[in-house]
Formats: sequence, structure tokens, C-alpha cells
Amino acid sequence: MDVTSIERMLLDDRTKGMPGGVAPFALATIGEKRWNVLAEDLPLPLAVIKESALAHNGAWMRRFLDLSGAKIAPHGKTTMAPQLFARQLADGAWGITVATVQQLQVAREFGVGRVVLANQLVGRQAIRFVVSELQRDPEFDFYCLVDSAENVASLAAAAREAGLQRPIQVLLEGGYPGGRTGVRDLAAALSVARAVKDASPIIALRGVEGFEGLFHSPTPGETEAQVAGFLGFLVEIAVAAAHENLFAPGTLILSAGGSAFYDLVVRRFKEAGLDREFMILTRSGCYLTHDSVLYREAFAALCARSTQAASLGPGLRPALEVWAYVQSRPEPEKALLTIGKRDVSYDEPPVALHWARPGDCKPLPVPDGHLVTGFNDQHCHMRVPPDSPLQVGDMVGFGISHPCLTFDKWQVICLVDDDYTVTGAIRTFF
Repeated sequence: MDVTSIERMLLDDRTKGMPGGVAPFALATIGEKRWNVLAEDLPLPLAVIKESALAHNGAWMRRFLDLSGAKIAPHGKTTMAPQLFARQLADGAWGITVATVQQLQVAREFGVGRVVLANQLVGRQAIRFVVSELQRDPEFDFYCLVDSAENVASLAAAAREAGLQRPIQVLLEGGYPGGRTGVRDLAAALSVARAVKDASPIIALRGVEGFEGLFHSPTPGETEAQVAGFLGFLVEIAVAAAHENLFAPGTLILSAGGSAFYDLVVRRFKEAGLDREFMILTRSGCYLTHDSVLYREAFAALCARSTQAASLGPGLRPALEVWAYVQSRPEPEKALLTIGKRDVSYDEPPVALHWARPGDCKPLPVPDGHLVTGFNDQHCHMRVPPDSPLQVGDMVGFGISHPCLTFDKWQVICLVDDDYTVTGAIRTFF
């Protein structure tokens, strides 16, 4: 990958998070300024990523994959930050996953050589772009999903019309009633797989895929049972399609695994019982920055059920934080802060982790009883104890939930050391 064009991008005071009046400067030089968040060198709200947590999380996932024998194509939609893609590939990622063709275009612009489009490839412009990339770059290793004979036919027609000389590689997607995309039963799966076989060699069936991350039942045990049943369905598709010799030559791919259940994916797929070589491909995107609510809870559950994960030492750490000022204490048990829906994910409320008073560069833990109760576009409502130490002008660092929906609110996010000195920055492309 080549991210030098990002490093050359100019930042100035029109860039969210940059101080007013700063002269334009190259993104790559931001660390030279030695700005410190707690010294108020930058305006708040401000999103930051802790470098030490990034390194720790990358190393943890590498150990998990080494132990499990699986590979990872982390979901790029989480960060849409090519600099972090490059970091993940350097850590040993097999490829990068995307959800849309716009995301694919970004990945290709910066030189990602292997991409899984974890979606159906539909629409004239989207298919045209993929076909043109396959023609332009013989090294481009691309995969997309199919769940209908109609989609297979449209891909094959576009490839033939363009004179494509190598196949579009596809993964057959399994789904479940009431879920998102994907075939609902084995008969439908085999019908689509046969359609791919009929379209060969211009379309090649390389494996089976599904997404288990949306299952949610009243108890963790019930949820895990649903996930296990779904993974069993994906294995059933793979075994039946292999029995009919519907897969193209090469290593068969079994892929699932969002950021909550990749341990179950590895365990079930290892027992697939296929009589040909196959690889297990997980796609967690949130492991790198982790979070302080949703995936922290999911990871705790993962370690509780997986002795393999628990054996790897200290687990994933939250790397992404958003800092804000206390701007008002209008009532004894209420504070308003300078973050809102424009700055942070709010499907699950963030948690106040640290606070600091200007002039004191050592943050303190936020005491119990400080709870986010709601957001406006630019305001955060927080219930606080009557004896809360927070005053107007104090700074509060929030741990977020669901990193995907915080990254997309920032074009530039500062990288910081453990003292909150800015060491670099990443650029997002949403």
C-alpha cells in the first residue's frame, strides 16, 4: 500500500479538531508540533486514538489467529482509514473487507491488493468498476457475495460484454429468516451454486459466507445457540456444494465472524468435515480500536467461553476516545458537555472515563454516578452526583461504543501517546 498522498494532505483550521489560526501543514508533520490534548493545544470535542492500544490489539489478534489457524480480512468500513488498513495488512491480514463499492474504490486507490466485498455486487456502475479493475490489474484478488441466480447472470453478462479474461470470484452467502441478505435454505443455496457452475469459467464459486453478528436473544446462551445453528447451516451448504463439485479449483473459503463471535466461527468451521483444503476467514473490523461498551462486553463474553482466547493474556483495550468540555452545570445533578450526535456514536451511550482540569495534565478517573442520558446535535446531557467534581471548563474523556459510528464523524483523528501528546493522525474516507 502507498499512503504517501494522505501524509501530504494539508490540514488547517477548517479541519475539525484543528486549532484556529493554524497555518496549513502536511498531515505527516502533525507530530512535530508536540500538541497535547490535556494542555488545551487543540479544541474540543476531539477524537483521539491511543497508539499503545492499537499496538496491543494488533498483537493480540495476531496471536489469536496464529493459535486458531484462521485468517482475517478486517472490515474496512469500521475505520475507512487506509493508514490503518496498511497497519492491519502489515500485521498479517489476508486482505481487507468492504461493504460498498465506494469503500472498494478507496481501498484500491491506496493499493489494497485483496478485497472481499461482503455484499452483493449490483448496479451498472459498481459492476463496471470491478470488471475494469480486474482487467487493469492482473494481481487484484477480488471476491463478492451472491445469493441469487439473477445476480449471477448479471455479473456473467457484464464480464462477457467487457471481454474479461479471468473469473469474478464469488462466495455463496447464507442467510436466515428475518435476517439480511443470503439464501434461506439449502435448496436455494444449491440452486445459486449451480447457476455459478453454469456460468463458469467467467464466474467462479470460491466458498461460502455468512454474517452471524445480528443474532440477539434474551440470554447469551440462546444467542450462542442461534449463532451455532447458523454456522452449521453455512457448513451444510459447503458440504453439499462440494459433494456436487460446484466449487472452483483452489482452497475453499469459509467466512463469517464479525467482532463478537469469531471464536465460535473458528470452532465450528474447524469441524466442517470437508474433504478438500479450506481456510477459515474471519472479518472483525472493531478489534483494532475496540471500544468501551458494546464490544468490551462482547469480548468479555468471548473470553468467558473460549479458553483459547483467555489464554492469550491481557485482552483488547479501548483505543478510541472523544474528549469534550463541561460547558454548563445548570442543575445540581446535570452537566452539559460539548459533544453531540455530530461527534460520537450514540446507539449505545458512551461512558465518561477520565477528567482533567485545565493546567493539570494528569487525568483522573471519573467517579461513579456520571451517566450520559442523551444527545442533541452538539450537546451531551449527563446526570452527575450532587458532589461531582466537574466544573465548567473541565475536560472529560469518553469511551465510545460501536467504533464504526464514531469514525465516520471525523475526517482526521489524532494519534496520541499515553500522555495525550499528539504523535500523528489518520485520515478517513467516508
